[in-house]
Amino acid sequence: MELYGYPLKAKFNQPRPPPPKVLPATSTVAASYKNRIPYHPESFSHPWMPNSYYKAAALNPTLAPLTESFPGLPPTQIIPFVSERPNGVFTRHTLDDWHRFNMTNYKESETARHNAERLRADLTRTIKDVYQQAKRTQGESTKNLGERVNDIEYWKSELCIELDAMIRETNSLADMQKRLERALADTEGPFQVAHKCLLNREKRMGIDLVHDDVEKQLITEIKIIRSCRERLQQCLDTVNSQLMCNKEARQELEKDLADKQMGHHIDSKCYQLKNTSRGIHYFRGVERIDATISVPETWARFTDNNIFRSQSARATSAKLRASTESLLMGTADEMWRQFSKVNDAFTGRITEIANAKSKIQTHLAKTRQEIFQIETKIQVIQKTIRDKEVQLKVAQTRLDERTRRPNVELCRDAAQLRLVNEVNEINETLRNLHQCLRASEDMLQMLVSSKGVLEHDLVVKNNSLFIDQERCMGMRKSYPSTVQILGYV
Repeated sequence: MELYGYPLKAKFNQPRPPPPKVLPATSTVAASYKNRIPYHPESFSHPWMPNSYYKAAALNPTLAPLTESFPGLPPTQIIPFVSERPNGVFTRHTLDDWHRFNMTNYKESETARHNAERLRADLTRTIKDVYQQAKRTQGESTKNLGERVNDIEYWKSELCIELDAMIRETNSLADMQKRLERALADTEGPFQVAHKCLLNREKRMGIDLVHDDVEKQLITEIKIIRSCRERLQQCLDTVNSQLMCNKEARQELEKDLADKQMGHHIDSKCYQLKNTSRGIHYFRGVERIDATISVPETWARFTDNNIFRSQSARATSAKLRASTESLLMGTADEMWRQFSKVNDAFTGRITEIANAKSKIQTHLAKTRQEIFQIETKIQVIQKTIRDKEVQLKVAQTRLDERTRRPNVELCRDAAQLRLVNEVNEINETLRNLHQCLRASEDMLQMLVSSKGVLEHDLVVKNNSLFIDQERCMGMRKSYPSTVQILGYV
């Protein structure tokens, strides 16, 4: 039984086992050492053994003289070798020397044991301190990793919130972009309608080809539509640029979030590693490799800058959406009010043309009636002239026959005088009747000319009414509604 505190016996003091008769195969030996970790001098997994323990075995016995075996002792202190003693006893030391030697050994042994106990206590305290320091250091590292994981989770949540808000804002701005494109496309129809109305009104004839209020309102409508189209196009370009900014900010957020997720996964894995975890290995020199490119301040500032950039882009996008909505409402209201003005102008002009047409038709009917009456009167005058001519023939025939009376019978009697007066009266009447006939025929020509003018003016009014009422107003009935202009459908 060995005393507690004494070192174990060296392995070379034990008898060696006999070597096996058959050596194992090389493949078997290689397989047995396949998964072994190579020996490292710094490893603490092997038991500690003092190097001084093996120094006693290093002294090899020799047959040299005793003075050579103890070179440190002077020759006077060397016990003389006595070859012969009484009673055949061979002695080197006295009993006192023996007792002193034993006491010295006891004291040295006690001192060695005391030193060993103190060393063991120091080693125990050192090992305890090492374990506590290692535990404290590892705990601080684990705590720092946990704080790092919490920081990453915080910024991950902030990035997720901002990314969701940016996605919603981008989708809203994309919807506004589609509304702008539809509104811009819907303005093409009213522009073409107003332009065609102007072209159709150029086909009016005669006096109706006037620069009236309808034409002025149509020109104003074309100017307003062109101005609205330019403003909508500028707003659409701005929205497209803002969409690009939003997409860039979103890509930065997504990239940062992906990096945060990867870092969170790695740090969480490191945070959960323990001394008993699997997959831990030596990585020599890894502590001397500094692959970091940021510090906590720059790391947090980078994510904060990404979030601030996204927030700024969202605020700009929200203002742009509000201004775009106001622009859509303003342009739609402006175009609609001008559209109503043009329609009112068309309605008023159509009413004027319809009233003029009605008056022309009334005058034309009266003119035709008057022409009929004049023609009837001309026929009466012509019949009266014919009747008067017959009377004139009778009176002149009588006078001519009475010129053939013989001699004294050629008397200027009352009958003769009356016949002469009758002829004169008939001639005068015929002259008056011919004057009336010429006047009636002139009046008939004037009435016919007036009828032609009225009929031509009626054709002009019918043409203008057809252009304004059928063609122009027929096209303007298909004008897009306010909902279509605003781009809601």
